[in-house]
Amino acid sequence: MLTLLHHCGRTLLTARTLQTVHQSHYSAQMAKRVAVVLAGCGVYDGTEIHEASAVLVHLSRGGAAVNMFAPNVDQMHVVNHMTGEPAQDKRNVLVESARVARGKIQDLSKLSVKDHDAVIFPGGFGAAKNLCSWAVQGKDCSVNDMVKDTLQAFHKEGKPIGLCCISPVLAAKVIPGCEVTVGIEADGKYPNTADTAAAINQLGCKHVSKSVGESHVDEKNKLVTTSAFMCDAPIHEIFDGIGTMVRDVLKLA
Repeated sequence: MLTLLHHCGRTLLTARTLQTVHQSHYSAQMAKRVAVVLAGCGVYDGTEIHEASAVLVHLSRGGAAVNMFAPNVDQMHVVNHMTGEPAQDKRNVLVESARVARGKIQDLSKLSVKDHDAVIFPGGFGAAKNLCSWAVQGKDCSVNDMVKDTLQAFHKEGKPIGLCCISPVLAAKVIPGCEVTVGIEADGKYPNTADTAAAINQLGCKHVSKSVGESHVDEKNKLVTTSAFMCDAPIHEIFDGIGTMVRDVLKLA
């Protein structure tokens, strides 16, 4: 009797072990593979660090497998973040982005759409200076060729694209007739939204007013956007709003 119970216990333990291994293997297989595209390091001339961090935390919480990329190009310029004034030195977008990525980053030219289920672009002035020239040319800007190719490739494959803060203007330039948000147009907490929204509409796209805690989902184009630091809001509200964007991207992936 004791031998039988011992045998049954071993069988049950083995079954549970196999089940755990199977579940872990299944979870690994089902993990969404997300590319995150950075634009440097620092709000005034690169990626907004808090936004990038929020994106990565929410992707981790969502069980996603993440790869980070940035274009291997010079920054438009370098800004002294203490004074807000331009500096004389030159910096490389990929090298500076490696600071945010803790060194684990690749040249954007190596991003393979077939190896990823979604792509996300955090904001910061780098998105409007290094990924495109919106900061100086507005709606008449040009978009970096690799960034343009990335957006068009994910869009063509029907894979979701997440963008926050100012980065939704990239979609407005590359994806005709799309819907995005950069905040609420008639609200003092969104000081730069009205002009940006007007330019987006002039491009033939549609701006949708959303609060900082919300994201807008363009179901047709699988675009998910949120305002983040386009809003003068406490950092936890920015963090939560980016969370809605990330969750919506993962749902669509």
